[in-house]
Amino acid sequence: MPLSTVGKRLPILAATLASAMATTPACFARPLDVAAEKAAISKRLDAEYPRLDALYKDLHRHPELSHQEVRTAAKLAAEMRRLGFAVTEGVGGTGIVAILRNGTGPTVLVRTDLDALPMEEKTGLPYASKARQTWQGKLGPVAHSCGHDVHMATWIGTAAMLAASRERWSGTLMFIGQPGEEAGDGAQKMLDDGLFKRFGKPDFGFALHVAPAPAGAVMYKSGAVLSNYDDIEIRFNGRGGHGAMPAATIDPILQAARFIVEVQSVVSLQKDPLSPGIISIGAIQGGSAGNIIPDTATINGTMRSFTPETRAVLRVGIERTAKAVADMAGAPPPAIKFSNSSTAVVNDAALTKSTAEVFSAAFGAAAIELSTPSPASEDYSAFIEAGVPSVYFYIGGIDPTKFAEAQAKGESPPVNHSPLFAPLPEPTIRTGTEAMTLAILGALAR
Repeated sequence: MPLSTVGKRLPILAATLASAMATTPACFARPLDVAAEKAAISKRLDAEYPRLDALYKDLHRHPELSHQEVRTAAKLAAEMRRLGFAVTEGVGGTGIVAILRNGTGPTVLVRTDLDALPMEEKTGLPYASKARQTWQGKLGPVAHSCGHDVHMATWIGTAAMLAASRERWSGTLMFIGQPGEEAGDGAQKMLDDGLFKRFGKPDFGFALHVAPAPAGAVMYKSGAVLSNYDDIEIRFNGRGGHGAMPAATIDPILQAARFIVEVQSVVSLQKDPLSPGIISIGAIQGGSAGNIIPDTATINGTMRSFTPETRAVLRVGIERTAKAVADMAGAPPPAIKFSNSSTAVVNDAALTKSTAEVFSAAFGAAAIELSTPSPASEDYSAFIEAGVPSVYFYIGGIDPTKFAEAQAKGESPPVNHSPLFAPLPEPTIRTGTEAMTLAILGALAR
């Protein structure tokens, strides 16, 4: 281009640039000042925290099982409407979607899970759960022993922080209250109900989980962070009869026992030793009395892995072992079912890198990069597979003093799904709210 032409166009280019900067939100025009933002969030949290603490304890007292989260969803929906979000209930069953539009810019998904576990709480806390619900046909205790109540309080806290600082960001917030995480199918149910078709597809997403680490810690990892997951159910078939006349029977409980022992050889001998894999059997049902050999025995378990190849090896090994023990007993073939499957949660590398920089600036040594993924699983992966680059991170929830005491004894503090798991509300909820809010602001500032 001739220099004379460039000179004539400079005023036009300058005017265009000035116009663009005038219409661009401040968070896009300059890097995020993490220290200043954290200070502002902390000040707002001082006023908001009593409400979040009360919400957390109310949710803890009133847990609800997967796809039964009616009260929980209604309470969160009311909180989000109070903050100015447009809320749609009943998405994918008991799921909720809360939208806050604030000018042009990316859409960010922020997910919390809603459900609790079919187990008794034994923490002795003054706000411990006494709730009971029906699970698999039986009425029993319910408890938030995985920490989803912490997630929900943090989710509301983050929404409150962002709603109160709209001048500092631009775009659309899509806050999702997802049912059925423990069932492993809630995310997919929301997607099947047209989540992204009805509300738009997010440009990126975030989720967090409370972990049995010291409260105040924020932990992250690029790449695979959680494992593939499959539920296992195997019904062994036999021929019932008197315990004194075993030759006239085919014992399905013996088949189940053999399988439980032998299937571990699939993990130890058949899969790649450098690729982690876990087969766990958590339940066995069969029989009604000690002197009766039943017709059937059913086992339930889980299968976890990090690669498609290991997942396939474990699955084939489970099927082969189950059929082999039935054949040894001269029994009919077993009924084998894999269900509620979810793939590994894999964090987006670029988004994790920028988020890690924000966490390090905000939390210093309390921001910890993890070296290995967790063998736990979670169906947030459905949102990632649907095309949402994401960061799934952890916050510590254990009283630091109790954590140190346990480590000094060579013990572990109670972990998620333990009846004794009891996250420390303060500072866990505060840390989670700060981390999630900063992560979102950092992503918008990219």
